[in-house]
Amino acid sequence: MSAYEFALIVLTSFFTLINLLALMPVFMSMTANMSHKQRHYTALKATLISLAMLMVFAFGGQFIFQFFSISIDSLRIVGGVIFFYVGFDMLQARFSRIKSSGETQTQFSNDIAITPLAIPMICGPGSITNGIVLMEDATSFGYKMILIGGLTLIMLITYIILLSSSKLVKLMGDMGIKVMMRLMGLIVMVIAVEFFFAGLKPIVLDIIEAAGK
Repeated sequence: MSAYEFALIVLTSFFTLINLLALMPVFMSMTANMSHKQRHYTALKATLISLAMLMVFAFGGQFIFQFFSISIDSLRIVGGVIFFYVGFDMLQARFSRIKSSGETQTQFSNDIAITPLAIPMICGPGSITNGIVLMEDATSFGYKMILIGGLTLIMLITYIILLSSSKLVKLMGDMGIKVMMRLMGLIVMVIAVEFFFAGLKPIVLDIIEAAGK
C-alpha cells in the first residue's frame, strides 16, 4: 500500500480502538474534584504513558509476548474484566477508586493516570494488537516513521479531547454527569463483555481441539 494509505489506516484504526466515547466519562468523573492544573497533569501523564507503552509493544511486542508466554487473548480477557469493573461502578454513578485520607491529590492523580486511564482504556488489548500488526506491515524506515508520527498525533488528539471534557463537567452539572455516567457505564460494560469473550473464544476452541486429538 502507499504511504498515504498506510498513514490513513494508522490514524483511523487507533482513533477507533482508543474509543474516546468510553474514555471521556471515566476521565470526567474521576477528575471532577481536581483543579484545572491537576486535570491537565493527569491527562498529560495518561497519554504519555500510553504512547510509551504502545511504542514498546509496537517495536518489541512479539518478543515480550513470546518471552513471557503471553497471548493477546489473555490480555483481552484481563482488559475485559477491568473494563467491566469500571463500567459497573459507572452504572451506579460512582467509582470505587476513591482517594484515601492519607493519599495526596498528586498520588491519586498518578494512580488513575496509570490505571484505568492509560491501561487498559487508552492502551488496551485492541490498541496493542494494532500496534504490533501495523509494525509488521511497516516494511521500511519511512513507514515506521509514519506509524510513530501517527501514534504521537493520536495521543495529542486524545490529550486535547480529555482536557476539553472538563468544560462538559461545568455545562452538564452534577445531575447531567451522573446520567451520562450511567449510560456510558452500560456501553463500557458491553465493550468489556465483547473483549472478554473475544479473548476467551480462541482459548476454549484450542482446548477443545487439543482434547479431540
